Amino acid sequence: MTTPSFATRGEVTRCANCGSELAAGALACPVCGTLVHATELKQLATLASQKEAVGDYSGATENWRRVLTLLPEHAEQRATVDAKIAELTKRLGATPAAQTGEPKDTRPWWKRGAAAIIAAGVFALGKLKFLLLGLTKMTTLLSMLAFFGTYWTFWGWKIALGFVISIYIHEMGHVFQLNRYGIEATAPMFIPGVGAFIRSKQHYDDPHMDAKIGLAGPLWGLGAGLVAYVVWLYTGEAYWGAIAHLSGYINLFNLIPVWQLDGSRGFHGLNRWMRWSVAAAFFAAFFLTGQTLLIIIGAVAVFRAFQQAVTEPDYDAFGTFLVLIGALSWLTMINVKI
Repeated sequence: MTTPSFATRGEVTRCANCGSELAAGALACPVCGTLVHATELKQLATLASQKEAVGDYSGATENWRRVLTLLPEHAEQRATVDAKIAELTKRLGATPAAQTGEPKDTRPWWKRGAAAIIAAGVFALGKLKFLLLGLTKMTTLLSMLAFFGTYWTFWGWKIALGFVISIYIHEMGHVFQLNRYGIEATAPMFIPGVGAFIRSKQHYDDPHMDAKIGLAGPLWGLGAGLVAYVVWLYTGEAYWGAIAHLSGYINLFNLIPVWQLDGSRGFHGLNRWMRWSVAAAFFAAFFLTGQTLLIIIGAVAVFRAFQQAVTEPDYDAFGTFLVLIGALSWLTMINVKI
């Protein structure tokens, strides 16, 4: 695929159709309306169609989103491209059974949520190369070092290192899910005392997609915590237990359904009764574990349950949410002496 070309300093760019001079960064000729990047747009559309034909809906979506960046805001083609992206997004959100015509997955929601977590853990082990991609960005490395140094002074280098890696894996979970939907994302940026964040480079407004992207972070973070837990059981080294505990706590905190936290985004895919069920799960987890953070999260969940919700719920997100509550609450119960 060719990328858009831009005029160098002093070079005049003209419309290929009428010869009118074009302003720097123009997407269409102001005189005849000819699209400046018509060739690139045709190539991207062809690639998108080819990828869709072989079932690569993620790659097709990415190409169509790039088409949008080369179309003027007033272009009639934007509505068609937006509709195509919406269609592909629904296909990405469908289960493999729905895509292939096989029998629909009829397992209970809680089994599907647990299966999603297990699958994510196995998948993450096979995606170590992907996890290393974020470390190629200097901004990520430098902010990680600052974050690591801050917590080293409190917990020592072993726990601080495990903590920063756990958060990094959490953020890369978001990046992976965004990439799966064909949306580019920035590498993680760490802020000492706050945490880390990533930004999507393109806009989307599908609540079900947002729920999956939001819950992907805690899902991968849970995987990191479980790995630390298993290593603690095997080695008996207390700092691994501490890392597992911290992973459980920070990912549980992120399930608070408020502002831009992951729990708030997860709530976007839940209808009203699902939200009440999640709130009840937080309070049930508190009575079982005694973790006071769960009272705060449950109270916020009750508040969100009264707000407007989707009419078409996401059962996979619901099951994943409940299993995350149970598994992360359990990790916070790990008590080790350092």
